[in-house]
Amino acid sequence: MTPSRRSLLALGAAGLGLLSGCANAPATPPPVIPAPPDTSALLASRLDEAATEILRESPERCTALGVSEERAGGRYIDRLSDSSKEGQRRYRAILQRALDDLARFDLGALPQHDRVTLAVVRTSFENSVANTAFEFGGGAGAPYVVTQLTGAYSDAPDFMDTQHPVRTAEEADAYLARLGEFVRQLDQETAILGEDARLGVVAPDFAIDRALEQLSAFVAVAPNQNVLVQSLHRRLPSIAELSDSARATYASRAESAVRDAIYPAYQRQIAALHEVRRGAVHDAGIWRLPRGDEMYAAALRSRTTTAMSPDEIHELGLTLIAQFNGEMDAILKAQGLRRGSVAQRVRQLSRRPNQLFPNTDSGRAQILADLNQQTREITALMPRAFNTLARAQMEIRRVPPTTEAGAPGGYYERATLDGSRPGAYYINLRDTGEWPRFTLPTLNYHEGVPGHHWQISIQQESGAIPFIRRALLGFSAFSEGWGLYAEQLADELGVYADNPLGRLGYLQSAAFRASRLVCDTGIHHKRWSREQAIQSMLEATGDLESSVATEIERYCVWPGQACSYMVGRQAINALRAEASTTLGARFDLKAFHDALLANGAVPLSVLGEIVRAWAQSQR
Repeated sequence: MTPSRRSLLALGAAGLGLLSGCANAPATPPPVIPAPPDTSALLASRLDEAATEILRESPERCTALGVSEERAGGRYIDRLSDSSKEGQRRYRAILQRALDDLARFDLGALPQHDRVTLAVVRTSFENSVANTAFEFGGGAGAPYVVTQLTGAYSDAPDFMDTQHPVRTAEEADAYLARLGEFVRQLDQETAILGEDARLGVVAPDFAIDRALEQLSAFVAVAPNQNVLVQSLHRRLPSIAELSDSARATYASRAESAVRDAIYPAYQRQIAALHEVRRGAVHDAGIWRLPRGDEMYAAALRSRTTTAMSPDEIHELGLTLIAQFNGEMDAILKAQGLRRGSVAQRVRQLSRRPNQLFPNTDSGRAQILADLNQQTREITALMPRAFNTLARAQMEIRRVPPTTEAGAPGGYYERATLDGSRPGAYYINLRDTGEWPRFTLPTLNYHEGVPGHHWQISIQQESGAIPFIRRALLGFSAFSEGWGLYAEQLADELGVYADNPLGRLGYLQSAAFRASRLVCDTGIHHKRWSREQAIQSMLEATGDLESSVATEIERYCVWPGQACSYMVGRQAINALRAEASTTLGARFDLKAFHDALLANGAVPLSVLGEIVRAWAQSQR
C-alpha cells in the first residue's frame, strides 16, 4: 500500500467518525481522530516490503545473509532463483513499483537520515532498472548469460559447497532439492544463450572458449568425486540424528543427481555454447551489440554513480598511470634496477627466486599462511584509523580449481548477518607465479582488512542503517573505491616502512587500477581489441601476461565494472581533502573514516552530501 493510499484511508476513517455523531446526543463520546501517518514509519514500511519482495526472488541471497523465513517472505532453503527472462522481468517490475511509490514521498517531511536513505535506494533501483531494461544476459553491465565469469555453472557449485548449510536432516534434504533446482537454472540459461544469439548478442570467442574449458573440466570428474557430492559427504557426519545408512543414502542420491541430471544439463549447455561459438567474433567491446553505446553508458553510470564520460575516465587513467609509474621508478632505482622501462623492471623483479612461491600445494599453503599473518598484523593497527571496529571474522580461501581458469585474482564473500558464517575472500592460486611476494600484502588490504571485509562488516553490524541498505544494496564505486582507498590507508599506517618492495607492490596495484580505466573505456568506447588492451596493461603494470589476459577478458564481459575502483578512490580522496581544508586543525581522520563507513555503501553523489554535512557538524 502506498503512502498516499494509507493517508487517504486514515482521513476517510476520521471523516466517517465525524459524520456518525449526533447533535442531540451529547452523551456520546466524540470520535477519536487518528494521528496523521508518520512519514518516516511509512518509508520504513515500504522499504521493508521491497526488501522482502527482493529476497523472495533471491533464495541464494537469503542463504548468504542467513535471514529468517519471515524476513525472506517464505521458505527458501530448498529453492534457487529463477534465471529465466521472465524471472528477470518480474524482478525489474518489483523495483519499478517501489520507485513509483518512493516518488510520492515528500522530502521536506523526512528527517535528514531518511532523505539519505531515500536517495540511496532510489539511485540503486533506478540504475538496476536502467541496466536490466537491456534484456540480454544480466543487463548492460553483464550482457552475456554464460561466460568464463557468469552463469549458474560457475556460481552454484561454490554456493552449495561454501554457503548452503548442512547441519540437520532438513538442510540435507534441502541440499538435494537444490541440486534439482540447479538443473533448472542451467537449462534456463542454456535457453537464453540461443535466444540472445538470435538477437545478435553473443559473447566474444575467447570468453566462450574459457567457459567451455571450465564446463568441460567440471563434467570430466567422476560423479562420486564431484564437489557437489563430496561437499555433502564431508558434512553429513556432523548430523548426529542420521544413521550411517541414512548418510549413505543421502550421498548416493547426490551422486545420482550429478550423474543423471546435472552432468546432462552441463552437456546441453556445452552443446549450446559450441553452437553459438560458430557465430562468435573476436571483437571485445559491447559497441558491436544492438544499442551497444547506450548499454555502455548505462553500465558506466551504474558502476561509477557519476556522470563521467568514457573519454574523461580514459584521460584520468592515463594521468594516474604516469603518476604511479613515476613513484615506482624511484623505488626500482633505489633497488638497483635502472635499465629498461618500469614494466620491464617490475617483471624482472617478479622473476627473482626470492619473490616466488613453489607452484605446488605446499607453496599455495604458504601463500595462505602469509596472508593470514599479514591480516593479524594489519588488524592490530585498526584502532589508529577507526573508532568503530568490525567484529566479523574472516577466512582466506583458494578459488575453486574448477573455476580458477577464468576467475579474477581475488574476490570477497560477505559474512552472514547472524555471524554463523564468517566473511571470506578468495585468491586465485592456479599459478603461484602470478603472486610474487611483494604483491601479496596489497591484495590482503583490499579484500580483507581494512578493505571489503572491514567496510561490509561495519555496514552489516550497524544498527542505524535500514535493513535494505545494510544487506541488499551495493554500489561498486563506493565499495571498490573503499577497497582501493584501504590499500592507500595501509601505506599511510606505515606497513611498508621497512618493506620498499611491498610499497612497490602497492603502487603497482594502483597503476593496475588506473590501467583499468584506460582499458575498459578503450575496449567498449574506443573499440580496442583484446590484444590492444592486454598490451596497454602490460606496459602500465609489468604484470605477467597470463594474469593480465584474465583481467582484460573480465572487462570484456563486465563492461564498466573495472572503472568503479579508481573513480571511487579518487572521489574519497577528494572529499577527504575538502573536509581537511574545511576543518583545518579540527580534522580527525578517525572520525572521517567513521563518517564514511557509518552510512554503508552509497552513491558517490550522496557520499559528497554526507561528508559535507559531517564536516559542517564538526565546525
